Amino acid sequence: MSYAAQMLDACRRTFNVDAGLLAATIDTLNDCTQACDADTGCDLSEQTVSELVRCIRLCQDCADVCTATARVVSRQAEYDANVIEPLLEACAAVCKDCGDECQRHAQMHQHCRVCAEACRSCEHACRELLNAIK
Repeated sequence: MSYAAQMLDACRRTFNVDAGLLAATIDTLNDCTQACDADTGCDLSEQTVSELVRCIRLCQDCADVCTATARVVSRQAEYDANVIEPLLEACAAVCKDCGDECQRHAQMHQHCRVCAEACRSCEHACRELLNAIK
């Protein structure tokens, strides 16, 4: 059981969204952050780094947005739609853009392939949680 799931189980509040879905989304957000941070480091070590500048920038943006989203959804027991919905929408959008860019380099760089997969998974998780809270 992930720490996110354990914390949600330990919380005495009633959540207005399925705790399993929430925990899975938090885990996916954290995985995407890690993949984007790692991919940035890998990109910077490539001889063709100049071809990866957009990928690096999107990975940095994606990691930052995923981190912020994970933090906000982790601490809210009742969601303020004015805060959480735009945040999840932004996260899904940056994950899509980053995943698309990483996919462009996936045949040449395995780290980009892994990052693209993490971004796709996170985009899906954000959209699923967004649909569940609407």
